[in-house]
Amino acid sequence: MAPFFEVENLTKSFGGLVAVKDVSFRVDRDEIVGLIGPNGAGKTTLVRCILGILKPDSGKVRFKDKDITRRRSWDIVQSGIVGTFQVVKPFRRLPIIANVMVGCLSPRVSKRGEWVKRVEVKARDALEFVGIADLALEPASVLSHGDLKRLEVARAIATDPELLILDEPFGGLNPAETELVAKSIKRLHKGGRFGRLHSEGPAMLIIEHKLSELMKIVDRLIVLNFGEVIAQGTPEEIARNKQVIEAYTGKEMLVA
Repeated sequence: MAPFFEVENLTKSFGGLVAVKDVSFRVDRDEIVGLIGPNGAGKTTLVRCILGILKPDSGKVRFKDKDITRRRSWDIVQSGIVGTFQVVKPFRRLPIIANVMVGCLSPRVSKRGEWVKRVEVKARDALEFVGIADLALEPASVLSHGDLKRLEVARAIATDPELLILDEPFGGLNPAETELVAKSIKRLHKGGRFGRLHSEGPAMLIIEHKLSELMKIVDRLIVLNFGEVIAQGTPEEIARNKQVIEAYTGKEMLVA
């Protein structure tokens, strides 16, 4: 049986710098997988290659047994893969609900059920899911950093993804905000109240530096260092992997 999502021997260079080198991994339909590594390890470059923002030098990206390696980014969204980004860039002058409605206008969404034609209803449902529906009519410029992160998730899930890629969803959040976003991620993956069109939520690939929080919600971790995969395994296995420990702090990581 073909993997749900697979990266095969992906390589990307910038001049003489090899940012991603011969990276291979897979994500199954029912998984949340973390992608970690020290700063400069190549995580964001890898994700940008997956999402069609950058073109790899070699290797393949397969989704549901189809090669999507060189598709345009909007075609990849239409296929069912959507990503959020570390730096959130909303339409700041538009109402928050309008920011989400943009995602609801995707041709992919309009094909997937009669109810989704009610764009405003779907957008408000996404905002309710992440907990900021009470601010729906306010301009996006009023949102705190934590609420902007939640808006980014709402915009992504409005496209009804089957694979959701989150780039540092906990970045810049305080502990309370981090807990709220983490709970939303877990609930979405399980189907949640927003999962009307599927019996299960999307598979997820999450880039994150807050390892203790990430390890509480993922099934597996993939570790990059200097553009190469140095380890894959459960949170417990990764926390005790000597090569991973050396790449980070030189001491054993703690798993809650």
